[in-house]
Amino acid sequence: QVQLVESGGGLVQAGGSLRLSCAASGRTFSTYTMGWFRQAPGLEREFVAAIRWSTGITYYADSVKGRFTVSRDNAKNTVYLEMNSLKPEDTAVYFCAAGRVVTVVSGTTKYDFWGRGTQVTVSS
Repeated sequence: QVQLVESGGGLVQAGGSLRLSCAASGRTFSTYTMGWFRQAPGLEREFVAAIRWSTGITYYADSVKGRFTVSRDNAKNTVYLEMNSLKPEDTAVYFCAAGRVVTVVSGTTKYDFWGRGTQVTVSS
């Protein structure tokens, strides 16, 4: 079955960096869109970034543009989220998602599969 497993979260000071990984298995994802979302306590899940696996085209939320970079490794079937210049407001559980037909990359309902998430905590 399809599995998305996130890793790389942790505790970091403001201004620091983390790299999240999402290992995908269970099918070929070459035609999928892979998204990263995050959810802070008491808030709705929000879009962070996405990448079209086939073309490498990337999308970002305004709040992370210029600080975060999404990429994929075809050989490892893994998607990454490189996070730099982290801020306390970036603190959240980060989720990886995969969707076969994603017309609006920021819409949570467009994705078919989700990982369980990894916690990112940024201290001030």
